[in-house]
Amino acid sequence: VQLVESGGGLVQAGGSLRLSCVASGSLFTINDMAWYRQVPGKQRELVASITRSGSADYADSAKGRFTISRDNVRNSVYLEVNSLKAEDTAVYYCNADIFGTLYWGQGTQVTVSS
Repeated sequence: VQLVESGGGLVQAGGSLRLSCVASGSLFTINDMAWYRQVPGKQRELVASITRSGSADYADSAKGRFTISRDNVRNSVYLEVNSLKAEDTAVYYCNADIFGTLYWGQGTQVTVSS
């Protein structure tokens, strides 16, 4: 199973990005999918998660600004990030729960300039 993120980049404060993550390989049913982020020297933190049926949860820092969605046919999960702040700068990772095993992507860098 391989997860590949894309969509990161350099954006000015207040701007927006759409992150994408596509799963491929020996896929069965993907249960929960999620986005995490990590800055150097800090633990990876959950940003948002979404169940197979589309029920979403968000970290307090993401509520009102980020939107997670998924496409089960395309085995994909997306993160719309709006009103970006300098503190959103991080490497963003997606993961997928397949029969209790978590698979991770390699991450995509989001840098917000103030």
